[in-house]
Amino acid sequence: MTSDFGRSRVVSAAAVLLTLVCVAGAISSPGQTGLLPINARKPAADFALTDANGTRTALSRYKGRVVLLDFWATWCTGCKVEIPWYMEFQKKYARQGLSSIGVAMDVEGWPIVKPYLAAHPINYPVVLGNPDLVRPYGITNMPVTLLVDRQGKIADAHVGMVDKDGWEQEIQQLLKERTR
Repeated sequence: MTSDFGRSRVVSAAAVLLTLVCVAGAISSPGQTGLLPINARKPAADFALTDANGTRTALSRYKGRVVLLDFWATWCTGCKVEIPWYMEFQKKYARQGLSSIGVAMDVEGWPIVKPYLAAHPINYPVVLGNPDLVRPYGITNMPVTLLVDRQGKIADAHVGMVDKDGWEQEIQQLLKERTR
C-alpha cells in the first residue's frame, strides 16, 4: 500500500510539472540554455502593477524592447545572487533595448519589500506580484526569470538560478533579433 501511495504522489507530481512546463511555454533548468524558436514562442501575459513609488508598470508598455522579467522574493537566496547580475545587464544593455522588471513575490507585500529595496537599491522597476499574476506563467518556485522578446513573447523561462554567462548570451541574441 505504501508503494502505491508513493507511486501516485510521483505520478501526480509529474503531472503538475508537465502542466507547468506547458503553461510557461519554455522552462529551462540549471545548466540548460537556449531560446525558443521565434515561431514557437507564446505571448507573455500582460500585467499592470504599481511599483514602490506608486508608478504603474505595464508589461505591454515594453513591447519593442527585450524584457528580463524576474520573479523574486526577499527570502530567496538564489534571487539575491541573481539581482546584481540583472542590474549589471540592465546597465550594460539598456541602450540596446533591454528593460528589466523585478516582480517581488513576498506574501507580506510592501512592508517587507520596501525596506529591502531601501537597503539594496535596484536599478530597474520592481512591482509587487500576486497569485493572479503568476498563474498564467505557472510559477510555483523561485527564482524564475523570463526573457520576453521585442514582440512580447516568451523566448525563455528559467526556474532556479540562471547561468549568468549563458543568460547574457541569450540577452545578446534577443537584442540582435529584428523587430517584425
